Amino acid sequence: MTEVRPDGQYPNGQYDDKSLGELVAIATGSVSRLVKSEIELAKLELKGDAKKAALGGTLFAVAGVIGGVVVILLSIAAAYGLVAAGIWQWAAFLIVAGFYVLLAAVLILIGLWRMKKMSGAKRSRQSVMEDFAMLRRNSGSDDEKPALTE
Repeated sequence: MTEVRPDGQYPNGQYDDKSLGELVAIATGSVSRLVKSEIELAKLELKGDAKKAALGGTLFAVAGVIGGVVVILLSIAAAYGLVAAGIWQWAAFLIVAGFYVLLAAVLILIGLWRMKKMSGAKRSRQSVMEDFAMLRRNSGSDDEKPALTE
């Protein structure tokens, strides 16, 4: 079995003459240092992950802006394509804008439909209500007050 040396102050074999209280103090100190070291390691790892997440988020934001610019350019190209097909310029741009209005309306309807399906944590709410009901119940005697009242 490997012997734990708290600060190098107890070389091999010198734990034998320690009292139970001293051994408990040594063990407590060792566990405390171990926990502190683990917390420090976790902080260092999370700090690195936070930097990576920040960089990734920034890259996603830049990609989103570029994607928005591409959509605008493609919309203009589609409108001019309709103009080349013989549609008046104002009508071509209105057709492209109308397409985006329809797309937005469909996305809104889908979003509303999905939100109506949300349960609102029914089981958690039911469990909390049951807990309150249990606390409010009288324990059987008429002179005792319930544990919880509204």
